[in-house]
Amino acid sequence: MTRPTCRACGAALTRTFCDLGLSPLANAYVTPEHRQRGETFHPLHAYVCEACWLVQLEAFESPEAIFSDYAYFSGFSAGWLRHAERYVAAMSERFGLGADSRVVEVASNDGYLLQYFVARGVPVLGVEPAANVARAARARGVPTEVAFFGRETAHRLAQAGHRADLTAANNVLAHVPDIHDFVAGFSEILKPEGVATFEFPHLLRMIESRQFDTIYHEHFSYLSLGVVAGILARHGLRVFDVEEWPTHGGSLRVFACREAATHETGAAVARVLEAERAGGLFDPSGYAAFGGAVADIKCAALRFLIEERAAGRTVCAYGAAAKGNTFLNYCGIGPELIRAVADRSPHKQGTWLPGSRIPVVAPDALLAMRPDTVLILPWNLEDEIADEMAAIREWGGRFAVAIPELTVF
Repeated sequence: MTRPTCRACGAALTRTFCDLGLSPLANAYVTPEHRQRGETFHPLHAYVCEACWLVQLEAFESPEAIFSDYAYFSGFSAGWLRHAERYVAAMSERFGLGADSRVVEVASNDGYLLQYFVARGVPVLGVEPAANVARAARARGVPTEVAFFGRETAHRLAQAGHRADLTAANNVLAHVPDIHDFVAGFSEILKPEGVATFEFPHLLRMIESRQFDTIYHEHFSYLSLGVVAGILARHGLRVFDVEEWPTHGGSLRVFACREAATHETGAAVARVLEAERAGGLFDPSGYAAFGGAVADIKCAALRFLIEERAAGRTVCAYGAAAKGNTFLNYCGIGPELIRAVADRSPHKQGTWLPGSRIPVVAPDALLAMRPDTVLILPWNLEDEIADEMAAIREWGGRFAVAIPELTVF
């Protein structure tokens, strides 16, 4: 059997980080017309490269197959919208963005972020590969190019007058199998003093909090500052600042510019790199215990759900999120243990979750079921969801989360 190789440096991948067995694509929701058909399952086996320390999955599906028609719409999360609005305010102030500036967002989704730049009178362009999602962005008044971003797309846009003072790439760097072509695009499209920001879940926090459910096929890579800085440097881009954010269980916002740009490198860069070294991200020790911790979470969740069923209590879930699908498929949980999952997105309601085949309903429909327990699958939105579904407390209902450990409240 041919060994997989690292997408960043080409070295052979031999060290397992986490093997979650077989799983379908996390956003391949089953529609009524396809309910009687089978699904394709792929290995969900994450490796860590011992040459450059990039954690990664093999690519079993092309980006075109995954992202050309996409079920995720960012604008349905109130918390994420607040985060986007704060970003726009901070970047506008820090870099003096105005009517003479240009902002380009890569993987701009439904215009959730760029709409706030538009409201400030800043010219924008979204680049989004999913045509169905891009239509929602345009309806918000956000100009959007339907394309996959990379060197060729960036060169074309730059030639068309879209060189950027600021580019935003939120939670997309992990989604690209050809990470070098993707990063090269920022070298093409940035102005000489332009700034690129990249947000992504921090591998260090993922390991600390045992966030194995963020592993799914759409996420080809799991990132640290050290690895990202090395990849950017290969394309003439220099990291000059980094911020730590609580989003998605702990994320980094990395600021990069051209090597020759005048942006001064801040102390936060060295501080985060040192934290990664101390956490073992640049030697095998940091990765050794993760697989066992994941198995412990699976066992605890199954014990809880089986006990609930044995006691005659009804369990539903909230959040038809990709991370929830990884969790359910790895644990082998189906509608016999979780009756239904609620989600605010009408694009998911009326479907079934991939693999587990748990039905997706509207929040009101879940409340009508009067469940004894609601398992919150997107644990990063725990407070927001508990507030939204507070009515379950009227009949003594409880909430639960499974990660980083089983907690009932």
